[in-house]
Amino acid sequence: MHSSTHRVAAVQTEPRFGELEANLAALDDALRGVEADLIVLPELCSTGYTFLDRAEAHAHAETFPSGPLGERLCAWSKRTGGMIVAGFAERDGDAVYNAAAIVAAGQPLGVYRKLHLFGFERECFDRGQGPLRVFEHAGLRVGVMICFDWIFPEAARALALGGADVIAHPSNLVLPGWCQQAMLVRALENRVFTVTANRVGREHRDPRPALAFTGTSRIAGPDGRPLADGPEHDTTVLTASIDTAVSRCKTLSSGNDLFVERRPELYGRWSDPNPQ
Repeated sequence: MHSSTHRVAAVQTEPRFGELEANLAALDDALRGVEADLIVLPELCSTGYTFLDRAEAHAHAETFPSGPLGERLCAWSKRTGGMIVAGFAERDGDAVYNAAAIVAAGQPLGVYRKLHLFGFERECFDRGQGPLRVFEHAGLRVGVMICFDWIFPEAARALALGGADVIAHPSNLVLPGWCQQAMLVRALENRVFTVTANRVGREHRDPRPALAFTGTSRIAGPDGRPLADGPEHDTTVLTASIDTAVSRCKTLSSGNDLFVERRPELYGRWSDPNPQ
């Protein structure tokens, strides 16, 4: 019987574009001494973000789990005994994805490929074709989405309906705090915990505009309140204790069950890709 109480962590880093070994070494330092049942790292945490084109993204990508980051993730998760979710550039034949690797206790569990690509990502990556998945380890059910997936409430709702206790959310956020605020709502409306691991720092690679990443990684609870917040500019590790007994109860004090009382038969028209 697994405990309902788990420790989760968001690791806020500052990768340097294209400097794989230095980024892996920085991640190793950041994770040293971190004990958690779930650790979430940022989007594209080993490569940096601002790819100039698809060919460059493909050249920096790796296969999973045999690539450098995948091997390190398995080693790190074996050390902690928990699950790690980390964003990376994934190569699969000629295709290249903005992806998240999921490992637990030294073993690969799977990959999630980002469904909703942001800005110039559409020039560099293939869109993920799903499915949105929930991964389970040691009694903790973890749904995975990446960065801009946050703005589509259907993604978080699908993971919650799939049984997620917590949504792991590797990110490289550049919009002015919108996501950090919205994740409180995603947690509240689905009665789940969320762990958004953002990065900090700046990248400027001509001819793309300079990007300033907003930091402020956040762990949120099912009541829509932050459990832990990171700084805007500095690297850090956030931790919080979560209770799956809370996330698995969808009933409010009013007696309303948020999932039982959904009426999907009336939502269909508006969820149709071509509504009339």
